[in-house]
Amino acid sequence: MQLDNGEIEVFNAFRVQHNNSRGPFKGGLRFHPQVDIDDVRSLASLMTWKTAVMDIPFGGAKGGIAVDPKSMSEREVEKLTRKLVVAIKEVIGTYEDIPAPDMNTGAREMAWFFDEYSKYKGFNPGVVTGKPVYLHGSLGREAATGRGTVFATRELLRALHMGKISDMTYVIQGFGNVGAWAAQIYSEMGGKVTAVSDASGGIHNASGLDIPKLRAFVAAGNRLTEFPDAERIDGKELLTMPCDVLVPAAMGGVITESNAHKLQCRVVVEAANGPTTPEADLILRDRGITVLPDIYTNGGGVTVSFFEWVQNLQNFKWEEDEVNRKLDRKMTDAFRNIWEIHTNRNIPLRTAAFVLALQKVVQAEVHRGFD
Repeated sequence: MQLDNGEIEVFNAFRVQHNNSRGPFKGGLRFHPQVDIDDVRSLASLMTWKTAVMDIPFGGAKGGIAVDPKSMSEREVEKLTRKLVVAIKEVIGTYEDIPAPDMNTGAREMAWFFDEYSKYKGFNPGVVTGKPVYLHGSLGREAATGRGTVFATRELLRALHMGKISDMTYVIQGFGNVGAWAAQIYSEMGGKVTAVSDASGGIHNASGLDIPKLRAFVAAGNRLTEFPDAERIDGKELLTMPCDVLVPAAMGGVITESNAHKLQCRVVVEAANGPTTPEADLILRDRGITVLPDIYTNGGGVTVSFFEWVQNLQNFKWEEDEVNRKLDRKMTDAFRNIWEIHTNRNIPLRTAAFVLALQKVVQAEVHRGFD
């Protein structure tokens, strides 16, 4: 691709389609320097299990480009996005494979994606989800993963007889889309968010952070660590701070063998993909810290993506209250199914979630005659 300065740059892009026995392939597109085929393969399989756990009629896929979009102009990012569409347009489609936003992509990129695809295939808003609300997107989509995380937390606290959202203290690693919305909704429901962090570092206030004020501060272009009503802390220190609920909502592999024994929380709610390593998972289990697995916890995003796709097929927009109500029902039903397997078989919640997912995928494979 030709950059703004006239130089030619080559970027590696990937799209992995893992399984479509339950419906069209579904999965995000991420723009990140560390994107590689192994990363995309593992995330594609994770989407297969996530859509099955959430009982959404999609399969699993994932894609991305190995690039740092922050080093590019907006024009270059648009050009790159459109070139990706041209490269993969024959293997995606409203009933074949439906991409969505992921790391460093959002409504802007999805609008470009929809526009470029429609140039070749005609008007097709359902080819991609996560579009702007004013361009065939869904109300409630932006907050969906964070809101789903809060619904998941509520169900876990209820099942463990720990109390309500409002009774708990929360520490959230990551203050991007998912972390910020989760913090906002925890706060709105009476919960006390005592610490958050992003790439610049972390902040802490034992009395509880003013989340709406913090979000406005960050949205104005300020660094999170410069927020005046909080004490600055090291980002790594945040994970081991005392709290009831720890919410890793940033990168994967942050709770490891080296820090799992230092955690001072009662439950871990995995809003990020793969934040806990297998070794750390065993340590937390031995310590009696319940881990709510990622393939369920952050399923709110793909659930409202499904709702957006349905609205595009209907050519009819739902009210935000309806979207949130249907999301609540999906998160609640999925948790009950996982909890039932967890209690009946006496296995960890993560294993129970995978058992549920495998049952649904295998059932579809067998009944379609794939065996």
